[in-house]
Amino acid sequence: MLELFSYLHDPELVAGFQRRCGLFFVEAAHHSGGKTRFVNAEKSRGELETGWDHQDNNSNYKYKGNGCSAGASLCRPQYEVRNWLLHFLFLFSAGLGHEIFYITCLPCIHWNLDPFLCRRLVNMWTLVMYVGQVMKDVLKLPRPHSPPVVKLETRVNAEYGLPSTHAMAAIAISFTLLLSAPSRIQFQFEVGLLLAVTLSTLVCLSRLYTGMHSVLDVICGILISAALMFLSYPYWETFDHFQLTSSISPIVALVLPLFLSYTYPELDHYSTTRADTTTILGVGAGCSVGYWVNEQLGQTFELQGVLPVPLPTLTANVLALGVARFLLGVIALVGTRQVMKTVSLQVLYSWYRVPKNDHSARRRKEIEVPYKFVTYTAVGLVNSILVNRVFILLGL
Repeated sequence: MLELFSYLHDPELVAGFQRRCGLFFVEAAHHSGGKTRFVNAEKSRGELETGWDHQDNNSNYKYKGNGCSAGASLCRPQYEVRNWLLHFLFLFSAGLGHEIFYITCLPCIHWNLDPFLCRRLVNMWTLVMYVGQVMKDVLKLPRPHSPPVVKLETRVNAEYGLPSTHAMAAIAISFTLLLSAPSRIQFQFEVGLLLAVTLSTLVCLSRLYTGMHSVLDVICGILISAALMFLSYPYWETFDHFQLTSSISPIVALVLPLFLSYTYPELDHYSTTRADTTTILGVGAGCSVGYWVNEQLGQTFELQGVLPVPLPTLTANVLALGVARFLLGVIALVGTRQVMKTVSLQVLYSWYRVPKNDHSARRRKEIEVPYKFVTYTAVGLVNSILVNRVFILLGL
């Protein structure tokens, strides 16, 4: 069994998959060829101005961006792409696990389809992501080494690898939607299953293509997410009832995630996992309180009539309304995020007497946790309470 785990965790297995897909590592001595594609990777958020001076021996902090030391700021991943179709397909698929996707796709389901489905998705997404992030920092298994792996992303390189939270989120979102939608919307289940499997597969494979996870990381992510869904599924209706009707629901929704954020496992080096986890918990808390408020006000914006309802015909007018809602909603969420981030940081910097130009102070627990939690709780509240009401006022 240990031999199997070792094999699945072998970076050469990832490198082999990359080569089969047309992505090749280019040694520094051979990067002058005309076909070589040089790409500037984003600087890791874990690698800040002061460097990583205190890391544990198991971490990925000794980042070598495809043969380059972390201290060489001008050194970037060097690789050759021979299949641009697969390259862009996997980059797009990997993007489905980033913040830009969560702040657009999940709310879009709320605005244009059914808040009930969005609530289910946010609940499961919050659960699986918290479990996955905590497991990373408890197990402390490194990401694939480079070389031989080509790393197309470096933002989270200081994080550990197992399990793949991209894989966990893809499974949870795709199959929670598949299991919840039949009671709300009429559609062909086989088509939904095909879409869920396709989307999940693309996201999982993209984590191998981008060099961010081993095969073991991805498989464990899939299995853990499936297990969490299997164990929680019998209680989805019960939790829905508690979340919407209990008088203590908003208290639990705020206190528990904030407690989990502050008690997140400590590392002896800075990693983006605590910040990302606090962001997710904040969104979950804000949405949960917002859905409870809507229920108390008697205006949930959920589908009405005899369920399941048929999907609306996609006419030009319906499409235009959907696009208008999407654009207005995203502007509202991004604007809320920016305002709350600025205000909360100013308040916290003033409270702790931190110089305004000290950007590294954002990594401090006493600043990072409250500013992330407050910012994204506000985003969740705006999404669930205000945006739909603005649509009504504007006739959308």
